[in-house]
Amino acid sequence: MSCIMTRYYDYVLGLIPAVLFGLTALLFLAGVQLTLAVPVGAGASVLVIGHALFVNVPGETDPMADQRSTVRPPTSD
Repeated sequence: MSCIMTRYYDYVLGLIPAVLFGLTALLFLAGVQLTLAVPVGAGASVLVIGHALFVNVPGETDPMADQRSTVRPPTSD
């Protein structure tokens, strides 16, 4: 295992401004007015945030992790 691991939320933190500015710029360059392109870009960023908060819940753990850590191997007496 590598000491430096990029996790899901690292990608989310980078994706939020990328979607906001990238989609806004793309729409603006495609001819959409800036007053419409900014809310569309912001809405897409909100969807990324919503996915990170509600679909892939922070701190979600494996439900079996607690049971695995408390189960002790049988001892031979």
